[in-house]
Amino acid sequence: MLKHLLSAATIAAAIALPLSATMAVPAAMAADPVELTVQYPYGELFNETHKQIREAFATLHPEITLTYRAPYNDYEEGTQKVLREAVTSQLPDVTFQGLNRVRILVDREIAQPLDGFIAAETDFEAEGFHQAMYDIGTQNGHVYALPFAISLPITYWNLDLVRRAGGDPANLPTTWDGVIALAAKIDALGPDINGMTYVWDITGNWLWQAPVFAQGGTMLTADESKVAFDGEAGRAAMRNLARFVTEANMPNLSQPDARATFAAGKTGVHITSTSDLTKTTTMIDGKFELKTHVFPDVKPGTGRLPAGGNVVMIVTPDQTKQAAAWQFVKFVTGPEGAAIMAKTTGYMPPNKKANDVYLKDFYVENPNHYTAVKQLPILTKWYAFPGENGLKITDVIKDHMNSIVTRARAAEPDAVLDDMTRDVQRLLPKAG
Repeated sequence: MLKHLLSAATIAAAIALPLSATMAVPAAMAADPVELTVQYPYGELFNETHKQIREAFATLHPEITLTYRAPYNDYEEGTQKVLREAVTSQLPDVTFQGLNRVRILVDREIAQPLDGFIAAETDFEAEGFHQAMYDIGTQNGHVYALPFAISLPITYWNLDLVRRAGGDPANLPTTWDGVIALAAKIDALGPDINGMTYVWDITGNWLWQAPVFAQGGTMLTADESKVAFDGEAGRAAMRNLARFVTEANMPNLSQPDARATFAAGKTGVHITSTSDLTKTTTMIDGKFELKTHVFPDVKPGTGRLPAGGNVVMIVTPDQTKQAAAWQFVKFVTGPEGAAIMAKTTGYMPPNKKANDVYLKDFYVENPNHYTAVKQLPILTKWYAFPGENGLKITDVIKDHMNSIVTRARAAEPDAVLDDMTRDVQRLLPKAG
């Protein structure tokens, strides 16, 4: 429902638009201090980002005080916490949520629509905002979120180990067959070396969706009534996960341990999100030569990769706070905020001006960050399963993948996929 949607005229009067290139402080708001409560996920990735954003925003909007709550551990916790807080009236004013969690917060009428705020802006395109940004946070024909940080899956290679295993750093593999073969050679270098790690348990089944989408597959049928990942794309994805274990001897490591092991120089190829790049590079600290490369086996023409990352949403129903929150939202998704985000993480900014002006030389100086940017033409939505069981389905998929990685069922990937298909089908709202 759009019960909290303000008209463009009301918003314009309240926040003294239009937007300038520097996003100047609206005079009406400067005389009326407002405190906003903000919460975001993954402190290890975003603490420095939000520290710098808070400082930069304060210089432009001293009338708005930002109070940050302790970060959510991950996207799942962030969504569950907001769902509980909506019942107890303890919501923050602004929340950063996973791209695949817009749907559930709209369905529960927690997210506040942004259409009126956007309509009131007169210079948004010049500030780097564009339709694709609105599309990411659109549900039921209305915009409820703007993307803050975009990530795509990439491969991280230890070129020192690649050379020792006889690989060619200038021609890293682009297929799973090639990745697995080289990883197996690296694994054979010694008992303290891992050929590969694949962050299969990353939030929201992201690295389950990626290899399925890369082969042109989908999670569900178009009407969302039936599982569709049980086709050839899904079977290839599950079989390859099993091959990581059986052929490349992939260890069962948690996401932080896989990152740390790679950064210590003990893993040949680490497959995860570009969001880890700045942190991982800092941890490596020159111990070996790092090179990022594309995600393998993206089918030409139909292959896509799910956009990871997070969006920013206004969830306060207070209209005075909404006006102030909009100033914060358009700053963090605008060129200056987006550039801060890109430089302090491995994420990509969706804002065009951030890329074209603020980050003009950044990717030239940091080519490892540009790998994911090259994959932007094949970006697609991170899928959110429908209905009351949407979050539970995520856990069910994770449990079945876990049975492969722990080696309990690594020899039977097709059977695991069949069981996973059955269990997910039972949880779909339109299941017959």
